[in-house]
Amino acid sequence: MTYATDLRPLGPVATTVPKAQRTLDELWAQTQVETRAYTGNIVALTVRRHLSRVQEALAGLEGRYAGRQIIGVMDGGGDLKLEVSLVPQQGGLYVERLTLDASTEQLQGAILPLLRPATVNHVWWGADTQPGGLLLSELTDIADQVIADSLTLNIPPARHYALADLGWSRSANWREALAQVFDSPDAARQLGRVERLTVWYAGRKDLPARLFAGFVASTLGWTDLDGVEFKSVRCDREKGDLCGAELAGENVRFRLRAGEGESVHVEAEWNGVRRESDMNVPAMTLAEGLARVMARPERAEVFERAWALARASLQG
Repeated sequence: MTYATDLRPLGPVATTVPKAQRTLDELWAQTQVETRAYTGNIVALTVRRHLSRVQEALAGLEGRYAGRQIIGVMDGGGDLKLEVSLVPQQGGLYVERLTLDASTEQLQGAILPLLRPATVNHVWWGADTQPGGLLLSELTDIADQVIADSLTLNIPPARHYALADLGWSRSANWREALAQVFDSPDAARQLGRVERLTVWYAGRKDLPARLFAGFVASTLGWTDLDGVEFKSVRCDREKGDLCGAELAGENVRFRLRAGEGESVHVEAEWNGVRRESDMNVPAMTLAEGLARVMARPERAEVFERAWALARASLQG
């Protein structure tokens, strides 16, 4: 990543793995930039139908956290194809983008030589298919962070890399909002009376909702998600985002429901006490979720407890 004076895209230029760095250097020479700062590598593995979504999310990073972006399109046919380019970002930045079109077998061994050495390596599994072969395991060996839809793919947390889940990341603002509801000591004293949880979410994908429920359940000391109900509803949020949650028990209820824009209405009732308020809970785009996990890794033990409960609920 570096500051650029001419914000026109350079490339893509077809090249080969051995000649990739030389081709990038020739593109850099056209920018007349004398120094470059490399903030890390991100390897995004995807398939062609998700490619535009992945490219959009990487563009949304605006050059932060990873100055070299390597996209592996895993459903290519024929010979391995590699294109390199310098992509202008907001704020006068260029990032290096290397796009490989190949099969998973061809990508094995092709990506490692393209990584910038001595920087942080993020590996993002940006596909909804189960990893096959040795490609992902090859990359996790050198990864500092693996970003994935960990429940669908059943990628468990590990000790040699930080596991980040975009669904978990995108629920961060809701987790923080829920914590604020129980900031007052009298509300916090009601948590032991909560017996049921309802989580509302937009779209058909309930995995972020399950991770959120796992967080709530583990906080309350529940051993499973049997007391949780998941409901798909319409709300002013992107698909996969949460629309609200309700914690309830005998004569106690705490409800958060998304309104227009980023507004969330909060209702709390117990023993004749009733409180209402509104708070701001920003929605999080895929690019924002990606940036968040790269910049602020979550506390591993909190995520792992939520992940274990969410995963067990799917298996049940």
